[in-house]
Amino acid sequence: MRGFKTAALSFLFSASLAQLVPRTHDTHDFFAIHLDDSIAPEYIASLLGAHHEGQIGGLQGHHKFSIDREQGPAVEALLDDLRVQRKLRRRGGVDDNVNLRQKRDDGLDDVVLWSQKLTLKQRLHKRGPVDFSVADENHVRQEATTPEAEAASRQKRIASDLDIKDPLFGSQWHLFNPVQVGTDMNVTGVWLEGITGKGVVTAIVDDGLDLNSDDLRDNFYPEGSYDFNDKAPEPLPRLAEDQHGTRCAGEIAAVRNDVCGVGMAYDSKVSGIRVLSKPIDDADEAAAINYQFNLNHIYSCSWGPRDDGQTMDAPNTLVQRAMVNGIQNGRDGRGSIFVFAAGNGGSRDDNCNFDGYTNSIYSVTVGAIDRQGTHSPYSEACSAQLVVAYSSGGNDAIYTTDVGQKCTDRHGGTSAAGPLAAGAIALALSIRPDLTWRDVQYLLVETAIPIHAEGDEVQMTPIGKEFSHQFGYGVVDTYALVQKAKTWQLVKPQAWYTSPWLRVQKEIPEGDQGLASYFDITSDMLKEANFESLEHVTVTMNVNHTRRGDLSVELRGPQGIVSHLSVPREKDEAGSGYEDWTFMSVAHWGESGEGVWSVVVKDTTANERLGVFTDWRLTLWGSSVDAASQGLHPLPDEHDDDHNIEDAPYATVSIKPHTKTAPPASATDYADRPINEKPSEVAAKPTSSAVPPTPIEEEETPTSTSSVVPTPAASHGFLPSFLPTFGTTPHTQIWIYASVSLILIFCIGLGIYFQVQRRKRLRNNPHDDYEFEIIDEDDDDAEAPLAGRGGRRRRGGELYNAFAEESEEELLSEDEEGLYRDQPGALNEKTQERD
Repeated sequence: MRGFKTAALSFLFSASLAQLVPRTHDTHDFFAIHLDDSIAPEYIASLLGAHHEGQIGGLQGHHKFSIDREQGPAVEALLDDLRVQRKLRRRGGVDDNVNLRQKRDDGLDDVVLWSQKLTLKQRLHKRGPVDFSVADENHVRQEATTPEAEAASRQKRIASDLDIKDPLFGSQWHLFNPVQVGTDMNVTGVWLEGITGKGVVTAIVDDGLDLNSDDLRDNFYPEGSYDFNDKAPEPLPRLAEDQHGTRCAGEIAAVRNDVCGVGMAYDSKVSGIRVLSKPIDDADEAAAINYQFNLNHIYSCSWGPRDDGQTMDAPNTLVQRAMVNGIQNGRDGRGSIFVFAAGNGGSRDDNCNFDGYTNSIYSVTVGAIDRQGTHSPYSEACSAQLVVAYSSGGNDAIYTTDVGQKCTDRHGGTSAAGPLAAGAIALALSIRPDLTWRDVQYLLVETAIPIHAEGDEVQMTPIGKEFSHQFGYGVVDTYALVQKAKTWQLVKPQAWYTSPWLRVQKEIPEGDQGLASYFDITSDMLKEANFESLEHVTVTMNVNHTRRGDLSVELRGPQGIVSHLSVPREKDEAGSGYEDWTFMSVAHWGESGEGVWSVVVKDTTANERLGVFTDWRLTLWGSSVDAASQGLHPLPDEHDDDHNIEDAPYATVSIKPHTKTAPPASATDYADRPINEKPSEVAAKPTSSAVPPTPIEEEETPTSTSSVVPTPAASHGFLPSFLPTFGTTPHTQIWIYASVSLILIFCIGLGIYFQVQRRKRLRNNPHDDYEFEIIDEDDDDAEAPLAGRGGRRRRGGELYNAFAEESEEELLSEDEEGLYRDQPGALNEKTQERD
């Protein structure tokens, strides 16, 4: 490239000077840049006057650069300009405000593929224990004749058979519960088969790991460990509050010895990746979740944005890229397993779909239940939650390893539930290391035990699995998971189908109704996308609103499954609504992708805070038809969710209420279910034969990317307002009223003709008048070819009256075809089909 070689000497000089000055965020600006593989990052550094800090973790082609803070704004402006030009080229150079410029002489247009300024942030927060009380340990002492006593005796036999001498094992109810028999991780049977996690490494991405602990030392894996907070190879806890990671590690891999208790996979290894003790930038976070991804198999992440009922946050593009990179390249291409705690904001109306980590399709999102098997109030519900595991609540907590050669009986929150699920996955991977990241999710769905709680909304999915937003598919059953994994047939590569952006641009009604928009996916669309079976569904949307906490969103699938993508949040006062936010659901796993999908946006509180449903886009993720031809999904891009990147078609709009028993009148409708009302018993257990609503076009309803024709606005036609539109397009309305006019003219003319002939016959023979009398209703003949819907038979002179009794809506319904066919009762048959 022109200019690269001439700048090499100046780069070497500037680089040598840069080594003399410590580079921190106090003195330097930092940038992440994705470069074309043909260009050396040192050349780019020379052009920018920056220093190359190295590749960002395992992200090939992604590099970190630093520059003196005084020069940072100029570099930032340059990269912003390149970003705008890339966006314009992607849109074909169409923009009213910015011109597509000629390529730069230095060639940066061709080699800088993406960039982001890096800033320090404390965005990640531990999801540790919340307030709870530990029960009196005397509650475990039962009479010898009770089932609990028998279970306690069995627990002792298991410890003896496995030579478990750990003093806390008898208190680790989450491993074997002798009091609430059956409410545990069901893991001891796996151990008795000799399956204890050998060969699997779980990375604890947290606040450090006490690698000197007698309970963890033998299972510590230094090759997969690093301290990103203090840039050191050993991720030791250095702050007084750095206990979280050690406790999570003990749940998974505490050694079978005479210290504390044992881990779920006590012969597996754990590495420590320290990120939570200080603010970090996106480059460090991206490097952390990709760190040694061919050595670390599972990444246990018990953290996320604040669980305060008002935060809505997601990883930036760089971290999203790292997650996809781990999925595509981790574990030698089988995919890193990311396990995330669902969040502890349940009592604050928080929802894990407002967390961009837990609502990722690449995450196993784990909620919490207590030792009684009931919902822990702090555990967040959402449509992205896959399973639950045990944690604090029910007058107890998790017993595990602590820092400083100590044990703890106070570990809890969804922070404790996530590692237990990670431990179960480690056991499955130890016997089936070839499982992909999607196979692991399939196995969890297939083997989780449903939880039936009073008042919980449970839906029976088309694949015969129960799903609830509170518990996902149920609690992890380790024994069933491992047994299923032994003979599991690997799934085919991932495929996806993404709809076009669908413009709505309509005000959301307040109160009991919601604004719904529909999109019909055909078999041809899925076939073209090489799409076979459904797993995850994501909806990216834009809603402008002056109070985000008033909003709720539902996704309704073709077979009747309903996902509550978002819920009202009392504390959420944000006036930004949803801006290119992606919601995710696992509730539709196994549902047919083909058919009508609907998104219903509700403004749940009637007040002066109003909103507009702007647009949305749907993506189906699942298994491919032809594995050989399926490629990998591209890395996320900053413009992927830019709803202005393409000319989106307008969705149609109607104010007719949406019902569950009749099809909606158009592709955008008002849903009738009151705010926060749960679906009926029938709706909660849909069957595969459920008939989805079929939108009727009022304007142009998009059905595929290739056939969509954008319209400038959602026109409502030119007819007077008192005339019905039948929910059709203006062109169809013209056809209907023209046809009605012709029929009326014909019938009037025919009536005049018969009236003239009658008068002539009366003049010739007065008795002929009797021939044209109307037959009494008691003399109806149902088989008469001219019988009306009331069944009365009329003679020739009454032909016009037979039609006149039908309203124009009945005769010319929008879905009526073959109206003029020579078939007696054709109109009745069509009416029965609608009814």
